[in-house]
Amino acid sequence: MAVSGDRVKLQTESDFFEGILMPEEKQFVVLKLDTGYNISVSKDKIKQVQLLKKHSPVKVEIPKASQDSSKPKITILHTGGTIASKVDYETGGVIAKFSPEELLGMFPELKDIAQISSRLVSNMFSEDMRFAHYNILARECEKELNAGVHGIIITHGTDTLHYSSAALAFALGELPVPVILVGAQRSSDRGSSDAGANIIAAAAFIAKSDFAEVGVCMHAGIDDEWCVILPAAKCRKMHSSRRDAFAAINTLPWARVHLKERKIEWMRTDYRKRTARKSSIRLFKEGLKIALIKTHTNMYAEQFLFYKGWDGLLVEGFGIAGNVPINEIDKPTAEHKKIADAIKSLTSKGTIMAAATQTIAGRINMNVYSTGRMMQELGIIGHLTDMTAETGFIKLAWLLSNFPKNKIKELYEQNIVGEISERHEV
Repeated sequence: MAVSGDRVKLQTESDFFEGILMPEEKQFVVLKLDTGYNISVSKDKIKQVQLLKKHSPVKVEIPKASQDSSKPKITILHTGGTIASKVDYETGGVIAKFSPEELLGMFPELKDIAQISSRLVSNMFSEDMRFAHYNILARECEKELNAGVHGIIITHGTDTLHYSSAALAFALGELPVPVILVGAQRSSDRGSSDAGANIIAAAAFIAKSDFAEVGVCMHAGIDDEWCVILPAAKCRKMHSSRRDAFAAINTLPWARVHLKERKIEWMRTDYRKRTARKSSIRLFKEGLKIALIKTHTNMYAEQFLFYKGWDGLLVEGFGIAGNVPINEIDKPTAEHKKIADAIKSLTSKGTIMAAATQTIAGRINMNVYSTGRMMQELGIIGHLTDMTAETGFIKLAWLLSNFPKNKIKELYEQNIVGEISERHEV
């Protein structure tokens, strides 16, 4: 039986194709032809697959990397994602590079900055993250903090990086050293890759600064001049493919790191600084049922009642108050009265509901319009907060994991790890 990497010949009714078998797809067989191009052939058109040559992977011995023991110790924890990946053009598969030797082979500049240790925690797509993985990461960070490292870098897929950064900001609490999450929009084998720049900038920032919080390091622009250090609980992925996809929300970034000179330009200085304190982690209850629902026109009460019995519900609503359609003003809006009744049913039976705004930037003020005041009467919390919906979702889950329900409203509307700004700087 042929597998990815084998040389095969595909026979159809009218033609044949010869090349290297790529990883299987649901409806197609993909071959890399000798020209270098790939071709997809529908499985229902293939009459025969003839194995021509089995793939024999070449084993390459990687020499032990020598490092300068006088430099600060930085541990890199890998969760997968694009940043430490390269494409194997023989098999079409993605090779993940996780050992210190492999990582330093890819990014030799790291040796000039720090002593690097590196290990795999969980090799996964970031869209598959669950509360259990936040706990795994928090415990791994705790091990490194107790071992006395100068800082920690976590490589992570970009799709849910801002969820994980917020989760770790809450779970790790007051840190003695920095924990910086780093992603990449393009893999390290591509000429336009941002992987090396982001991880090198994160290492330089850790080595040269007195910063001691969770942060995110990504490109500051489309060129390779600067990377930016973003607040863990106040940033968001804003573009699907650009290298400068991440932005700070309702605040300024902490700093910029110049890639060639490796100098730090501070944009804010109200961060926690390095100390000898011990970190005390507070983890997530992995069985919690929390949801994020986006309001839209023409909603139905059933959409809310689906969450009956759930622990928490974050409502990403409209405008200044995170408004929900609950006003009955004519015959077509009779459903809105049912939505209001559904919300009251949920909150009265113990589901904690909080509001965020779809506008992304800006603060929720639930006292401006009657809709917001009615939402508060129905039990929806979040007044005067300016969290993104993603951070609000994570915060609600973390609070429900660690505090009694009668304390949640007070704590949700209180700044804990920089997730709520006292005033807006942007």
